[in-house]
Amino acid sequence: MEDVRRTTGLGKRLDEGETVLGVLDDTYDPTVVELLGELGVDFVWLDFEHGGPSPWDAERMGELLRAGELAGVELLVRLPASDPALVRKALDAGVRNVFLSRVRTADEVRRAVRATRFRYDGEDGHRGLANPRASRWGLADDYVDREDETVLVGVTVENQQAVDELDDILDVPDLGFVFVGPLDLSVSLGHPGDVDHPDVQEAVETVRATAVDRGVPVGGLGFGMDDVNEKAANGYQILNLGSTTGVLRTVVRGWLDEYDPGRAESDG
Repeated sequence: MEDVRRTTGLGKRLDEGETVLGVLDDTYDPTVVELLGELGVDFVWLDFEHGGPSPWDAERMGELLRAGELAGVELLVRLPASDPALVRKALDAGVRNVFLSRVRTADEVRRAVRATRFRYDGEDGHRGLANPRASRWGLADDYVDREDETVLVGVTVENQQAVDELDDILDVPDLGFVFVGPLDLSVSLGHPGDVDHPDVQEAVETVRATAVDRGVPVGGLGFGMDDVNEKAANGYQILNLGSTTGVLRTVVRGWLDEYDPGRAESDG
């Protein structure tokens, strides 16, 4: 993969070998995004594949992006498809870090990544030149160069075809990272929901080991902090710690489980 040295943002930290930690906000609420940033996570993951508003809705996207900017936290935005038009729309709204769902081939990835660039692999890119929010409505200095240097593009590897084509996918110029999707891999491999099945674990390890060997940052889901720490030690650079609703579920259920109605009656 071509070495792309980024000057700012999440991509720069990955280029420098750092590990970044984030939380999936599945409430899609600007206040929650802002709070997570204040709590100190490195990124907030917004997953428009499985929920949330339409990824075409630039107004809603702008609200979430402004919350992240206010709190100084990066947003990692997953789109439901690798459609170049959708990719360009998200970037024009101001998305800096985008990753693509359900990719299968290197050609598909190359088309999507090229859509994020004004210049691409020594040729013309397919990014549209206009004055959207990303250019501060035409006020940003060096807009073209800055976009090509800072926008981070990754893909989710979550089906057998993508695993089979992994070497070619990793060869795509300006690919910023791969994110392992064990849940959908379990479906693709015929073991829905069984992420511990040997076939699924073998596929996950193939992606991890190949990406690390090729020097491409690899991301994944953390299943508890022991798992997060182990994955960080094994080369994962992007790790999701959990979700907003998952945290609420755990905490509120814990409160309810600890409630002692007998003590409440006696104290009354």
